[in-house]
Amino acid sequence: MQFRDLGAQYQALKQDIDEGIQNVINSSAFILGKPVTELEGRLADYVGRKHCVSCGNGTDALQLALMAWGIGHGDAVFTSDFTYFASAGTSSILGAAPIFVDINLATFNMDPDSLEAAIQRVIAKGQLTPKVIVPVDLFGQPADYDKILPIAKKYGLKVLEDAAQGFGGNIRGKLAGSFGDLSATSFFPAKPLGCYGDGGAIFTDDDEINARLRSLRVQGKSPVDKYDNREIGMNSRLDAIQAAVLLPKFKAFVDYELEAVNKAAKWYTERLKDRFVIPTVQDGFYSSWAQYTILLDTKEERDAIQANLKAKGIPSMVYYPRGLHQQEAYAWMDLSDDMYPNTIEATKRVLSLPMHPYLTEETVDQICRELLA
Repeated sequence: MQFRDLGAQYQALKQDIDEGIQNVINSSAFILGKPVTELEGRLADYVGRKHCVSCGNGTDALQLALMAWGIGHGDAVFTSDFTYFASAGTSSILGAAPIFVDINLATFNMDPDSLEAAIQRVIAKGQLTPKVIVPVDLFGQPADYDKILPIAKKYGLKVLEDAAQGFGGNIRGKLAGSFGDLSATSFFPAKPLGCYGDGGAIFTDDDEINARLRSLRVQGKSPVDKYDNREIGMNSRLDAIQAAVLLPKFKAFVDYELEAVNKAAKWYTERLKDRFVIPTVQDGFYSSWAQYTILLDTKEERDAIQANLKAKGIPSMVYYPRGLHQQEAYAWMDLSDDMYPNTIEATKRVLSLPMHPYLTEETVDQICRELLA
């Protein structure tokens, strides 16, 4: 049994993926090029943004977005405490200060009340300038933009949506990737839309930002002379083979995979709702189910259940075993666990179960029987 069965997906899409890869090899055009341009256009149309700028990975997508805004020393960047390190590390590498925000334990996403309190604390201290909010669309569900966007407007902050796990999710039909002033996603293989290596993209409606991002991803080069570098950028280009992989995968994602993962989520929920705390999808929200994550009563129960599943050949994962404020890289900030009670609860109690579009009801039954035994 696979936690996310990329092999089953490949078998379903093998002919189109193989043909796309072979076409790139035949062309000998491996960096950027036609497949990348085609993919960027399709993704922009799908999300409902004017531009999609692909890049080397999801981390670079976040960093390039911050670079395009000139974020750096003295700036405060607010993000969820319960997420992957890149959501904060990208601001740190530019010299900005990440400010961690506690989560809503029901959705695992940034808590708007905690966000506003964190902004007010930074303003009161007067040492940093609040600049950007980086909400994370965790486990497939968009963050609470109904509340986050008004807070951003109130304090004059930019919003950089981290849609790496939320791609394909929506709020009342408005798709993840369209909520931020800039939005970033990842094509890491395990993401809702993943390639066979690393890849990422940034979405924007701003023509000037689009042009700057396209320059920054290629060492800050001039649009007319690639040997005239006008600022310090990065080497972060999506290669054509990954784009060729993503094109048929994106079609499947839209045509049937999103529906399939939502069906699998319903199977889990029907079987587990009377025993465990199941994922909460807010009214009007639609999840792309990057993970199906339940809450156990205690860490001890979680660890025992995970060990039993492993013994029966059933994979599971703990996303995430520690908050960002607990990372060794941020130990110097000396932040108390008391500031992040919901994050701490989540780290002790979460367990993510196998989840992908090719999951069968029989497999879900097998997993749930072990969970309920």
